[in-house]
Amino acid sequence: MERKVLDKYIQAAAEIGITIGEKERNLFNLYCEELLVWNEKMNLVSVKTRDDIWMKHFIDSLTLLPLIKTPAGRLLDIGSGAGFPGIPIKIAMNTLEVFLLEASRKRVSFLKHLRRRLRLEGLHIIHKRVEDFVTDESHLHTFDIVVSRASLKLPELIRISSFFLVGNGRVIAMKGPEITKELKESAEAATAVGMVFHGSHDLKLPIMSANRKIVIYKRVLQSVNR
Repeated sequence: MERKVLDKYIQAAAEIGITIGEKERNLFNLYCEELLVWNEKMNLVSVKTRDDIWMKHFIDSLTLLPLIKTPAGRLLDIGSGAGFPGIPIKIAMNTLEVFLLEASRKRVSFLKHLRRRLRLEGLHIIHKRVEDFVTDESHLHTFDIVVSRASLKLPELIRISSFFLVGNGRVIAMKGPEITKELKESAEAATAVGMVFHGSHDLKLPIMSANRKIVIYKRVLQSVNR
């Protein structure tokens, strides 16, 4: 990709407070090229252009960076799909240990290929359904952060995340702009599993001006009933 085109995306990211260095921009460029090639074979994502990939996937994923307070911690991405938001976060914060949970075999094949191409250490790909993964006691309270990009409704995501999170660990959900109903439905679910609402953030992606909402819940330390 031409450098001036890449510079447009780097500048767009900077407009919302995200810095992408030279090494990271090269990794994102390779990620984009691989995604375009694989997308022709197995339709990994619905968007088809570099603009879409950079804005709707890469920069959208990176909006979570300011909310990650444990750069040397463990992050679980539930329903990672083609790697979002987990891989962009890993590229930008390489000290973070990232686990991608994905049920689709074809997407897992892409993720494993991408891990080899990008040479990302500390990136783990798990081919399981979340319903199966959540029954594995070895993962009980072992993650600092759980993220999900609209793969589950908030009440279900909160319930599942409470199993994985350490005390004071947080689940960060990426949602569309209108989630009033989901928030109301989540109040009882959060209380039942020892999770508390920890805030929400409205943002608008540059260039495409797409509205997003990020919602955060935190696991409290007291014992809970599941």
